[in-house]
Amino acid sequence: MIATATIGLVVALWWAGTAGLSGAELVNARFNALRTGLSIGVGGGGIFALYLAWRRQHATEIGLVQKERDQADVARAYELQRETAEHTRLHAERVAATTERDAEARRITDLYAKSVEQLGSDKAPVRHGGLYALERLAQDHPENPALRQTVVNVLCAYLRAPFDIPGDSPDANTDRATRDEYREQVQEREVRLTAQRILLAHMKPGNEPARPKNTFWPDTKLDLTGATLIDWHMDGCRVDDARFNKATFVGYTQFERTTFTGNAWFREATFTSTTSFDETQIRGLAWFGEAIFDSSARFRRTVFTEDAIFIEARFAKKASFDKARFNGSAWFGAVTFVKDAVFDGAMAAKTPEDRSYWPSGWQLSADDAAIEGHKGTWRRLVRVERGSHSLDSPALESTDD
Repeated sequence: MIATATIGLVVALWWAGTAGLSGAELVNARFNALRTGLSIGVGGGGIFALYLAWRRQHATEIGLVQKERDQADVARAYELQRETAEHTRLHAERVAATTERDAEARRITDLYAKSVEQLGSDKAPVRHGGLYALERLAQDHPENPALRQTVVNVLCAYLRAPFDIPGDSPDANTDRATRDEYREQVQEREVRLTAQRILLAHMKPGNEPARPKNTFWPDTKLDLTGATLIDWHMDGCRVDDARFNKATFVGYTQFERTTFTGNAWFREATFTSTTSFDETQIRGLAWFGEAIFDSSARFRRTVFTEDAIFIEARFAKKASFDKARFNGSAWFGAVTFVKDAVFDGAMAAKTPEDRSYWPSGWQLSADDAAIEGHKGTWRRLVRVERGSHSLDSPALESTDD
């Protein structure tokens, strides 16, 4: 089209621009017409070439944009596919985890129910098996402290059940029923001792409190109200709240180096033999009101962080509170000391309002003191003549036989 237009233009200029001319003018006019037509044709071709170049560039740019759009669509489709696959995977994992948890929960429930059922058996070996099954169930699930506390509650409930200590073995001439009854009592005593050993074994953190043994069950609460406990050796243990109200401790009882992080309740408890609370720490309320100590009782180096209440307690033999530490108030009102009460080296924290009542024959010194490793100001307990208590350390008269 450009070539045809150029030829037409040249022809037009050739004839129109040379009409009536001759000679050199005719030659010159025809040359100018040819040059003009060709220039216009070349210019038109250049313009068309530029137009074609622009079209190609524009088409290229549109292609690139479309390619980018296509790639973005592919990326979005891939991302959607990936998200769908991830969602499907996570859903499958949640379903699998839920199924596994449900299966584990059912397994735990079944084992727990079976173990508790074994505790109700009339056969001692079956009851032993139930105790050990409960222990293993709690030990195998450290991530479930509620389960461990539940197992502890079951063991405590078993020990709270009524129980008579077997007496002397019947002789060979005793009737069969009596011998069978005695044998059952002995077997039940062994089952209860097993329950005690399981409890106490898991109350011991070991010698490194920062790195307790894996058998230690932390933050455990005990409720042994009214229980009959035999040779209760709770030395080196660590528990939270502990209730021993109206419990009976038969045989040598030991709480040495035990830490009660909560309250320790021993109201109306009976200790039939030698009892030791040496180096024990009771960080909550310590309640020994109306407790009965039929034999010697030791509270040497015991630390009472809060109030220590011994109101109406009875000590049938020597009671030793050597180097005990009373951070809170100490209540010894109406306490019966049949033998000596020893408070040598014992100290009490000096507080703005001292509500303590010390046993007859003891009072706080007038001089302040300090104890290494213990905050605050302290006063020592010193012996005084009966009836000569100072006003800054009130005391109630004890009943001495």
